[in-house]
Amino acid sequence: MIAVSGLCKSFGDVTALEDVGLIVPPGQVVALLGPNGAGKTTLVRILTTLLSPDAGSALVAGLEVVRHAAQVRQLIGVSGQFAAVDPLLTGRENLEMIGQLCHLGRRETRRRTGVMLERFGLGEAAGRLVKTYSGGMIRRLDLAASLLADPPVLMLDEPTTGLDPRSRADLWSAIESLAAGGTTVLLTTQYLEEADRLARQVVVIDRGRVVAKGTSADLKAAFGGSLVEAHLSDRHAVADSVAAIKALGNGTPTADPDRGLITLPAPDGVATLQSVLGCLEAAGIVVAEIGVRRPSLDDVFLALTGEPQERGDR
Repeated sequence: MIAVSGLCKSFGDVTALEDVGLIVPPGQVVALLGPNGAGKTTLVRILTTLLSPDAGSALVAGLEVVRHAAQVRQLIGVSGQFAAVDPLLTGRENLEMIGQLCHLGRRETRRRTGVMLERFGLGEAAGRLVKTYSGGMIRRLDLAASLLADPPVLMLDEPTTGLDPRSRADLWSAIESLAAGGTTVLLTTQYLEEADRLARQVVVIDRGRVVAKGTSADLKAAFGGSLVEAHLSDRHAVADSVAAIKALGNGTPTADPDRGLITLPAPDGVATLQSVLGCLEAAGIVVAEIGVRRPSLDDVFLALTGEPQERGDR
């Protein structure tokens, strides 16, 4: 449903996208994973006909997004980083306005509005002004608006940014239901756990280039699996701790002296933790807390690109 090949886009001297390619099969969720400034939003803006690429091709449902922009717009729903709803209208009025803009007809607009309000748990709040909604409710209303015309393709640009855990989980459930119903979803996110939960495939983008593709399990395997993370009682003992566990041969440990934290790849999980704890105890180093955790987005990106997530939006 979405096919991108050799896509390039620059803004002056800044390269936003360079030779980007990805495929989103029908009825699947594909996550575009990357830090701020990676180029995710630029790609979404091209696919939604808001920007023209400098080179390469981008197809939605077989239609080229530049030459057939009007037809593409009839096939897509979009929910951007900022909800596009009017806070001075009620939830119902927002959806009815979208229905009118889509020329659905008065009766069909009312029918679909009722369905969407119930589907996203907004039935009881339908008559309230949106300015009284919580952040999670606004996000659900925005998603309902993007689906009112029943588009076969949905593009979500970091839809859960800023949401509390409960609201995020509610939105995840809604996206899962959409995919189960046959909607094709391109999801951009900074959260590895979001890609884990929702996406069949993950495309990792950094500095405008695709640096990895595969399932979330593939990404973690490329990183090296789990991590042992140890907080030391004495943060001045970090250097000695790194020296003590180097002999384990499980990879290069990283250190955060300010937090008294050391981190080491743990291919054997708990067995690696026990080895680390034994080495530190033998060196006379007191551990305040130790555990095994899954890699975070920062961990994966450091492994894939060697760069932290400290760039501006693009």
